[in-house]
Amino acid sequence: MDSDRLEQAVAAYPPKDFIAALRRPRLAVIAEMKQCTPSMGVLTDDYEPADLAHAYTEGGAAAISVLTHMAGFGGRIEHLLAVRAATELPILRKDFITDPYEVAEARACGADAVLLIVAALERAQLKDLLAVVRSRGVAALVEVHDEAETVVAIEAGAKAIGVNHRNLRDFRVDLGLTERLRNLVPKEVVLVAESGIHGPDDARRMREAGADAILVGELLMRSTDPAGQIRELAA
Repeated sequence: MDSDRLEQAVAAYPPKDFIAALRRPRLAVIAEMKQCTPSMGVLTDDYEPADLAHAYTEGGAAAISVLTHMAGFGGRIEHLLAVRAATELPILRKDFITDPYEVAEARACGADAVLLIVAALERAQLKDLLAVVRSRGVAALVEVHDEAETVVAIEAGAKAIGVNHRNLRDFRVDLGLTERLRNLVPKEVVLVAESGIHGPDDARRMREAGADAILVGELLMRSTDPAGQIRELAA
């Protein structure tokens, strides 16, 4: 997309308030869609983002996370457009965002937030991208994996922090990470627990740990009733 068309598309889409959508009296569910993952392989052979968006919306998801990274996840930027046309829920563009263009592209395609991974960015780069996020009128979910990254995210000005329970090096999952990091995150910052949530018991544990929201993908992608699954997690 050339710069003129990009700016026209950015101006044409008024973003929804992703962070406000996660502030609920009960646990908010960010329902994720992806065709496959590097650690688990193919999750579905019948990947229809628009159909999933309808089901996630029906189930009461607070927001939808859409993988747009092709390698390892089978995502494409076109999936954002399909999901935006199918739902009014806020959408998170889930990708390895490193460039200001990708932030603008996300809004132009109907996303309301982007993922920024502390482990993938230099400190100055994270601050610069958060400034771009603000200037583009969208939100950022800043992902962390340990105490040091959490401090970096807070110092950079993150308004929403995602604790990824999955170790990026060996793919092991530790649900206790949200419990350990909760006290480092100011109450005014939205806390999202990500990865390894396999049912209502795990969701309840995250809520009791102080998470405002959970991000769930594999469970929903493998479910024959994703809408019902979301209702169970939120309850």
